[in-house]
Amino acid sequence: MTGTATRYLYLARHGEAQAPAEADADADDAVLTENGRRQAHLLGQRLRERPISAIHHGPLPRAAETARLSGDQLGDVPLRVAETAGDYVPHFPDRTELPPDGADTFLRFLEPCTAEERAQGPELARQALEAYTGPVAGDEDVHELVVTHNFLVAWLVRHAMAAPEWRWLGLHYGNAALTVIRYSPDRPASVLVCNDMRHLSDELCWTGFPPDLRC
Repeated sequence: MTGTATRYLYLARHGEAQAPAEADADADDAVLTENGRRQAHLLGQRLRERPISAIHHGPLPRAAETARLSGDQLGDVPLRVAETAGDYVPHFPDRTELPPDGADTFLRFLEPCTAEERAQGPELARQALEAYTGPVAGDEDVHELVVTHNFLVAWLVRHAMAAPEWRWLGLHYGNAALTVIRYSPDRPASVLVCNDMRHLSDELCWTGFPPDLRC
């Protein structure tokens, strides 16, 4: 009879991406900078000793390129593009969900989102929880890497901590920083590593992170 085994989910935000060259340029088309490519290479080196069986990544160029460069260090590991690993807002809170001292700031941040984004994001977030979380069927542990964007890393960490849905807001992750969540059959999810940059050299740390929160 098939049992249930542990899933180790490795989460990484894409490497540093180029800012749009023009005011009307589409940020979704941004590719990695030289620093971003170095970050992706070092992320792959960090994971070389881990038995990664698949790399899932979002469809935008910066995530796809990070996944490819990291995967080059891991051998014959399949790359799987998925909208669920993409860049979207996972949950739009009502004011009543939010702490009074932060409600205005969070709602202003989300205000530019379109009706389409408000419809699609939460559905993709639900699908991401189904695809990437929880123990796995079988007798062997599974190790998977998801190369994605800040919002999804925050959403999955929030879920692992059983925090309120709005609490993905205010969580920040550096480019190519590593977060690891363990989903065991017999215990709650555990965040083993969060925003870990030890594989990056000093000049490559903290890119993509709010300057006032760097340490």
